[in-house]
Amino acid sequence: MTDADVTVVPRGTIRMDRNFQQEAHTIARRSDPNPGLEFVESPIYNLVIDHPEGTILWDTGAHPEAGDGHWPAGLFDAYPVEDPREHDLDTDLERAGYGLGDIDCVVQTHLHMDHAGGLERFAGTDVPVYVHEEELKYAYMSATTDEGSAGYVLEDFHHDLEWRLVHRHRETPFEDLELLHLPGHTPGLLGTLLHLDDAGTLLFTGDLADVAANYRKEWPMGPGLIWNRQEWLESVRTAKEIERRHDAEVIYGHDHDQFEGIVEGWP
Repeated sequence: MTDADVTVVPRGTIRMDRNFQQEAHTIARRSDPNPGLEFVESPIYNLVIDHPEGTILWDTGAHPEAGDGHWPAGLFDAYPVEDPREHDLDTDLERAGYGLGDIDCVVQTHLHMDHAGGLERFAGTDVPVYVHEEELKYAYMSATTDEGSAGYVLEDFHHDLEWRLVHRHRETPFEDLELLHLPGHTPGLLGTLLHLDDAGTLLFTGDLADVAANYRKEWPMGPGLIWNRQEWLESVRTAKEIERRHDAEVIYGHDHDQFEGIVEGWP
């Protein structure tokens, strides 16, 4: 266990069709041939982990110009971010009591557009950026070819960054903080397991599970949000075993209901 504080940094909200978060959530049937679709709002958040070995920023949110051409128009139409200019990384960190200069390292759970948009603020610095090797390879392939996923924006991560590649399934870059390779949503998604003195063990799933139903009910996200369905299911079950073994509190990637209860963090 480590004496660390975890601050939740709200980074605005992102909206999408609920069928992206929960596959076939709304379907037509004879009794209801034209059901209404839901365009749901979900939180984007980062973490600042004040660890005895350094101050860690977990993810970097969406780019402030996401709606002004930084993201392709079709991507922003499907996944609009509310007021991204009001949620640039510097401003949101300041609201949480931190500055960019306080950050000793960055952990990128993955490199999708709503998670990697603040990386440019660390370009040309010696701040290490942890990312899984499979994620970095897939992100570049997706952003520069017609293959892969549309969820990567090259300008988010194509910078002079001090990459620290995670190669194994579990790595411990800091005492009592493990990075967990949980592929499925993307090839290189990283979860985070943190053992705290006072709050116990926290398991941050990242976008392995957008919402509780993805995890508790093993309800898959829609095809647009799953790179490999079988690997995703295996990762969910791996995370559940880790939860059981450590009696961990599980925190999801974009769960609106849960977010209201964690916004105060774990001081």
